[in-house]
Amino acid sequence: MGTAIKLLIIDDNEEILTSLNRFLSRKGYDVELAANGLVALKKLEAVNYNFDLVITDLVMPNISGVAITTIIKKHNSQMPIIAITGYGEQPGSLAKEAHADFVMNKPFKLDEIEATIQRLLK
Repeated sequence: MGTAIKLLIIDDNEEILTSLNRFLSRKGYDVELAANGLVALKKLEAVNYNFDLVITDLVMPNISGVAITTIIKKHNSQMPIIAITGYGEQPGSLAKEAHADFVMNKPFKLDEIEATIQRLLK
């Protein structure tokens, strides 16, 4: 594949970060983790908003995933974003408003998320 596909995963849930990191790293992705929106924004700024794809939780303290999605799309409208949520319908519509490319409900299957990554990067 040449250069590994760079992913940024943002979630305030340590377990989700760990399992996504383990799974996607094994699949050969170059994974960066952020446990909150502030860390995520620093990482995004550091690479000039140049990740291949971002996976973000929607509901987080301080900076929400919706805010992150909006900021990313302002800087790089081409960057695909998968929003994950455990909170029913409301955040889903929020994510669409913020222009996430795909919304996934928790709990999700790891291979579902990988299939979605593949589809969005085609």
